[in-house]
Amino acid sequence: MKVTLFGCTHPHSKAHLKTLLLSERISDVHVYDETPGDAEEAAQADVAISASHATVESALADSPDVGVACLSNDRNADLCIQLLESGVHVISEKPIGATVEDVQKVVDAAQSNGLRLGVMYQNRSHPLNQEARRIVQAGTIGRITGCEARLITSQVRFRNPDHWLFKRDVSGGGILSWLGCHYLDLLRFVTGSEIQDVSAMVGTLSGEPIDVEDVATVSLRFDGGFVGSLQAGYQLSLSNSGYMGPNYETYMSIRGTEGRVVWEPSGTETKLLVESTQWTDAPSREISFSLPTVDAYGGAHGLAFLDAFLDATEDLDLPTPADGTDALQIARIIDAAYTSSESGRHISLES
Repeated sequence: MKVTLFGCTHPHSKAHLKTLLLSERISDVHVYDETPGDAEEAAQADVAISASHATVESALADSPDVGVACLSNDRNADLCIQLLESGVHVISEKPIGATVEDVQKVVDAAQSNGLRLGVMYQNRSHPLNQEARRIVQAGTIGRITGCEARLITSQVRFRNPDHWLFKRDVSGGGILSWLGCHYLDLLRFVTGSEIQDVSAMVGTLSGEPIDVEDVATVSLRFDGGFVGSLQAGYQLSLSNSGYMGPNYETYMSIRGTEGRVVWEPSGTETKLLVESTQWTDAPSREISFSLPTVDAYGGAHGLAFLDAFLDATEDLDLPTPADGTDALQIARIIDAAYTSSESGRHISLES
């Protein structure tokens, strides 16, 4: 299988490239970037890269089976559509596009061309999240009554405030769009329930010259009848610089009538705390995981996520691990959060 990475300067491009080179599903890895020399430099840095391209047309002429879309948010949707209309399956960095309308156009292009569209919600494949989902959806904690997520990470000053991620006209949003999206998706994934109502307050409190939110509190109502929340912020004052090694303070809990599940999705501890009145012999348990060391984006589970998508491009009966409709739903939720914060109103998502 031939896979091309489109975009070599995205904050996650190098990590995605490592994953592509590790996948046994892939025989040829190509790279593209519009900035002169960037793709060639990436190719020269690793002899395993088969070719570099300075135009999308050149990359398409080599007939990739799959494209990994990693341009800035304002340009990424157009790239995805171009690839899909050229017969190329696409897996994209989130959020796929800067607006709900952009993401919708990409989803429509994938459907009209009969091609796979994936989104990089690799956290779904982490064993902690997989086990939490299994426990919750097996009814071990009873009927869900609430859920809570928290994602606090390094301050904006550690992340280059001049980056396009902090320019609303390019990124489309701040921490909700860049990181909070993962946790909103996990709440949907683990509970198996859709978010239907949103109330939110967001702010820009870092003191840096940015025009996107760096703190957010979002209240949610799910179609299962229960309520939940997400707190997100670029707020940690002690951290490593950059995008691939910052500190995190994270928490997730799903609570039900007969128990709860608690874990740290981005923490250093790989364990679940599970309480269930159904377990009369030991109602409170800790489930620990020993994870292999793999130099892929997200480790072994990140590689497994990519491979699952690649498998789904070859066998259309297989599900994709996270598809364009997931990205579209998250885009709608985040857009509702911004509307709620600006208007002071509770927002119901249209079905």
